[in-house]
Amino acid sequence: MHESGIVRDLVRRLLAAAREAGAERVSGVTVWLGALSQFSAVHFREHFDEEAQGTAAQGAALHIEASDDTAHPQALQVVIRSVDLEVPDPAG
Repeated sequence: MHESGIVRDLVRRLLAAAREAGAERVSGVTVWLGALSQFSAVHFREHFDEEAQGTAAQGAALHIEASDDTAHPQALQVVIRSVDLEVPDPAG
């Protein structure tokens, strides 16, 4: 499924950002769904939960902004707007 590949890549990017920041887990993510991205919010959430299972992104709060503007330049895209990471306190 094409949708699974899109979400798998998104989760891979989230995990890479977490590793780069030295984070223990991804606690939240906000995504923007273009009007022509092939996803509804419910459909995206189902794929995200499946792809994040067993990773540092499992259980992350998922905030979805869905566009209905088919003329938007990114109408075909799924865009990560923000990522919340749990980074350990270096002071202990």
